[in-house]
Amino acid sequence: MKNLKMKKINLKNILKKTFKKNSQKKNSKKVTKKINLRKKLINKKKNNVILKTKKKIKENKSKKIPIKINKSEKVQKAETKNDSFRISKNNEQKPEIIKVKKQETEKREYKVKDYVVYPKHGVGQITEFKKINIGGIDVETYVLKFEKDKANGMVPVNKQSHLRPLATINQVNKCVSILKSKPKIKRSMWSRRAQEYEGKISSGKIYDLAEVVRDLNKGDDLMIDQSYSERQLFEKAYDRLLNEFQIVLGTTFEETQKKLDKALKRNLEKQSQIAENKNKKVEENLSAEEVR
Repeated sequence: MKNLKMKKINLKNILKKTFKKNSQKKNSKKVTKKINLRKKLINKKKNNVILKTKKKIKENKSKKIPIKINKSEKVQKAETKNDSFRISKNNEQKPEIIKVKKQETEKREYKVKDYVVYPKHGVGQITEFKKINIGGIDVETYVLKFEKDKANGMVPVNKQSHLRPLATINQVNKCVSILKSKPKIKRSMWSRRAQEYEGKISSGKIYDLAEVVRDLNKGDDLMIDQSYSERQLFEKAYDRLLNEFQIVLGTTFEETQKKLDKALKRNLEKQSQIAENKNKKVEENLSAEEVR
């Protein structure tokens, strides 16, 4: 009997112990949950405080904080505004202009007494070098003399690329062969052709001049048959070629003219006789009409 009682007691104790352990575990879990909840609440509060402070900072930045200004400062500002609108009677100080006193240096390609072709005026001779002050700048120039036009001109050394030296004997011979060849006459309007011819003459290239003389040449025909502008362009190109040929070949004016006329198959004496005969016929007809 004693043994049975002991056993019962033991069972009771065991059950109590197990229930105690389970209850302890449950209590510990509840405590941890409470602690976690508190931590979360604390963190939320902190975050809310931080967000509020940030908003306040932004609002303060966006708002313009009024600055207190003394009356004297206000008066000074008003005076400066009025001064900006006023026009001063006295001339204000102008900005200083830095003047370039010297021209860009370049080596001289030509010497005094050299013959040079200037596209717009033809053949000219360099008589001297001259320094000229233009707008506060010292400019070195070539002084050119054009005998035919009886005029002088100046070309800056910086723009000596516009000039060209005289043609060689080989170039002159090639020009003569161009003059002997058949003319190339286009069927376009005369105004367009005239522009092309003027462009070739003003270029100053000797081959272009020879082409203009060849195309506008009438040979043994009368020059009167040509229009005024056509005759003018022909004479301009012809005279420039003649002057350059004369200097290059070292011959007289008459000899160079004969050489050109042979290449062009022109006879000036025949043309002058025919023109005189025509003028005589016109005069005779007029006199006959007056008698009637």
